[in-house]
Amino acid sequence: MKIKPFDVFDSAPVLADVPLLAAAGESLHYLDNAATTQKPNAVIDAISDCYRQHNAPVHRGLYDLAENASQLYETARRTLAKFIGAASDQLIFTRSATESINMVAQGWLRPRLNKGDQIWLTRMEHHANYLPWQALCRDNGARLRIIELNQDGTLDLENCTGLYDASTKLIALTQVSNVLGVINPLKEICAKAAGQGIAVMIDAAQSVGHMPVDVTELDCDFLVFSAHKMFGPNGIGALYGKAERLNQMEPLLLGGGMVDHVSQCDSIWMPYPTKFEAGSQNLADALGFAAAVNWIRQHDMHAMHAHVTELTQYALDSLAKLNNVEIYGPRDAEQRAGIVSFNLTDVHPHDVGQIAGERGVAIRAGHHCCQPLMQQLGIAATARASFAPYNNRNDVDALIESLHAAQALMG
Repeated sequence: MKIKPFDVFDSAPVLADVPLLAAAGESLHYLDNAATTQKPNAVIDAISDCYRQHNAPVHRGLYDLAENASQLYETARRTLAKFIGAASDQLIFTRSATESINMVAQGWLRPRLNKGDQIWLTRMEHHANYLPWQALCRDNGARLRIIELNQDGTLDLENCTGLYDASTKLIALTQVSNVLGVINPLKEICAKAAGQGIAVMIDAAQSVGHMPVDVTELDCDFLVFSAHKMFGPNGIGALYGKAERLNQMEPLLLGGGMVDHVSQCDSIWMPYPTKFEAGSQNLADALGFAAAVNWIRQHDMHAMHAHVTELTQYALDSLAKLNNVEIYGPRDAEQRAGIVSFNLTDVHPHDVGQIAGERGVAIRAGHHCCQPLMQQLGIAATARASFAPYNNRNDVDALIESLHAAQALMG
């Protein structure tokens, strides 16, 4: 996609629609969007309106208020499913992308994983997409295999001997690295895996809501994402699965609402998605989740993505002008999402983060829940700036000024 110039997309109306940032003004330059995004009025209003007007148990009552709540919940599901190109019954509400991954690990893969089988991950995976598979391999005697990285942070697929072997039961990988910003070639991987009958699970926490994602086009088996990283509420996420996989998968949580029949010694589950949503449904956050999708559509995700891409390039170019700076990942913003990790070689990243924060620039500093990647890079941590459509060049300029201040103070 050709990047549009800055003057095509005006971030000011988007910024004005996010009350926390609008109130803060120039006192806050929020550049920690890969951790969590700020929330627009539409999302806040949807959650508030739910409690004011629609609060009732979902799929529990026969009175009007409860039936309306159930209809709203299922409408939210359809909105989320359509957004990623899925059938509505293939979209399962969860608490987070982390819970979604664990559901796949325990409910689908564990019964199918044998001693000597392989699970493939990438070196760039977040701990949420590393620890569940590591534990499965340890418990089942399977092998955890790693797709290593090229010098620029992209996947080294040419040297992954055994990736598509018959012993590979799952390839689990992120669409976008939360450290390197790299966008991985998922269509190629999914196509080759499908040809060998290998399942692919995609961690799309950093991509859904920020770039077009279509599960039908990708032809993945599972895909997970979280609302709070795409302008929605905290504490709710989603799991997509192919119909065949969801039929095979057992529920992780057992309880009310997900059973068709219970006797003293046996139980029969409801069909998916209901069998995976035990307990009381999170109606308010489901409506906030759907409101986030509608807000993204209203502002044109393609235009917002193009704006973030060019803003990322501006940040990469601005950082490159600093002395004693190391930038991780591709230098071309079209090869990455709006995430830039870097280090000042003469200042510890935690000091960078603290000094930037004292100047109103909110960035992340640490290992970003990616310690295997940090070990491969030979570092303990990085500083990270991550961008959203409400950011602009002033935010990048404020970041660069804070880095000059850090070097002057600590260098």
